[in-house]
Amino acid sequence: MSTATTAPVQVNDSDMQAIENLRAARAAIKAELAKVIVGQEQVIDEILISIFTRSHALLVGVPGLAKTLMISSLAQTLHLSFKRIQFTPDLMPSDITGTEVIYQDPATNERQFKFLKGPIFANIVLADEINRTPPKTQAAMLEAMQERHVTVGGVNYTLPDPFFVLATQNPVEQEGTYPLPEAQLDRFMFMILVDYPSNAEERAIMKMATGFGGDKPSPILTADDILSLQNTVRRMPVSEHVYTYAEKLVRVTRPKTPEALDFCKKWLTWGAGPRASLNLIMGAKARAILNAQVHVSCEDVAAVALPIFRHRIIPNFAAQSEGVTSDDITRKILATIPKDQKLA
Repeated sequence: MSTATTAPVQVNDSDMQAIENLRAARAAIKAELAKVIVGQEQVIDEILISIFTRSHALLVGVPGLAKTLMISSLAQTLHLSFKRIQFTPDLMPSDITGTEVIYQDPATNERQFKFLKGPIFANIVLADEINRTPPKTQAAMLEAMQERHVTVGGVNYTLPDPFFVLATQNPVEQEGTYPLPEAQLDRFMFMILVDYPSNAEERAIMKMATGFGGDKPSPILTADDILSLQNTVRRMPVSEHVYTYAEKLVRVTRPKTPEALDFCKKWLTWGAGPRASLNLIMGAKARAILNAQVHVSCEDVAAVALPIFRHRIIPNFAAQSEGVTSDDITRKILATIPKDQKLA
């Protein structure tokens, strides 16, 4: 194996300005969110990476950690339309996508079908407790997330652009839930863990929530701004050795291939697919720009690996019996694969 000596690819002046704009937007957004959200810096950064890469994210955490408040407040700072869908076992696809109703023209008395749009027609859709609805409704969400349109009565209706699904899932109470199909899980760029606050953060939360209402977040970006920033992320150049590193991280997780690491063969039923490698590069691009870097490094790839692999590598019974999680395996992969080497 040879050491990577590829120099970072240079960016032009206009992209340098775009990178600075995105860095400044991130700082302003986080300042506005701080009016209502205490802490959760990593969670906010990962949500922003999802948004600026035109992707979806799944937030997993116990009740009461402000997941819903965080998403609705973020919609305010981005000046985007926002809808919340509370997923329940009796939720039907038409409750999400919309339905056709018979409409009578008051002038001609002619009757015709008219499509009434459902809550999926928003820029940011909060799918609250997404695993509480049956597979039939999950299928409707899958089409919307992947194709960015819905089909009702044989007609395609395009969803607004930008469009993001930010879903939440409660990891504690599993009674009456429907595990998300692997195909749908794979549509989420990140599975983001929302953890308990620190001591200082919890004290600040108590003071904020039990006092007088504070300021509401102010809009920072518009839909056009977000579309422009998404294009900036797309244009961010990536050196070959970074592609190689991301490729190897993904390929060593596949237990039935010669490239798999020994502990991946021992602990994994399935490894990550090609969408993982795509998301590693896109996530690394967005992270680099958010940190005002002019090039993407292997460190950026490694930094987004956990939320990307978390729902894409499947631990087997041997791993579960030893208490080994997908995060443990990902950390071991990151510790094993050097960041400064190419594939042989």
